[in-house]
Formats: sequence, C-alpha cells, structure tokens
Amino acid sequence: MLVPKKSKYRKAHRSRGGLSGVAQNGSKVSFGRFGMKAASRGEVTSRQIESARRTITRFLKRAGKLWIRIFPHRPITKKAAEVPMGSGKGSVEFYVFPTLPGKIIFEIDGVSEEMAKKAFKLAGYKLSIQTKFIVRDF
Repeated sequence: MLVPKKSKYRKAHRSRGGLSGVAQNGSKVSFGRFGMKAASRGEVTSRQIESARRTITRFLKRAGKLWIRIFPHRPITKKAAEVPMGSGKGSVEFYVFPTLPGKIIFEIDGVSEEMAKKAFKLAGYKLSIQTKFIVRDF
C-alpha cells in the first residue's frame, strides 16, 4: 500500500469544507493516452488505490503502461473502541488523498481503447468516488 515515508506532522486536521471547487492541477492526461478522471469529490484511501491498481493490471494481463497520478498523504486518525472522551487524538489508522472533480487518478498507454475503458470501469468500482473515462486529445 502507498504510505508516506516521512511527514512533517504525524497527525493532521480533517479538511472540513476544504474540498470545494474543481481540480486545477493534474486535470489533463499527461503521460498515457487514456485516463480515469474523478467526477465527484471525496477521499480515496491507499487501500482503494492499491485495489484499483491490481484490478487494472490483472485485467490488462500486464500489457501496456500504467501511471498512478495520486498519492495518499493525509493521515486519518481513529480512537480505539470504547475509549472515553478526552485523552487526546487517536493514532493514525490510514492515509487518504482528498480528491476534487477533474483530477486524473490513473493513466494507461499501450492498449486498445475498449480494453482501457473496461479496465477503468472495473477499477472504478473499487473507489469511493465517481469516475469518468477520458481520451487524450493530441
């Protein structure tokens, strides 16, 4: 799974209301020919990214090249079950990537369009956000 090697702060605030607008950076297909674009906002966990990546590579039978354009850098904490109020913030459980609509998540090159479309459709089921298939215009 994708986890940061090092971070400036171990625990971070939740982004309450910080996911407004649409993505400006990373909104165009840059590396491959086909892309999977986020159509809704939300948080994508490192487990979801890994599950989608495995689905794509298995469906394509390791043909073509795959780029992952997002990295989960925000830590999400959780307190243990039945812990009373107070006693500080919980420990880090997992990492997420806060996604805005328009952000490119995956890119593929070296396969046909229908293969890429089917692979991204299968991978989209693994994510907690809605996605769209897009083709790079040269």
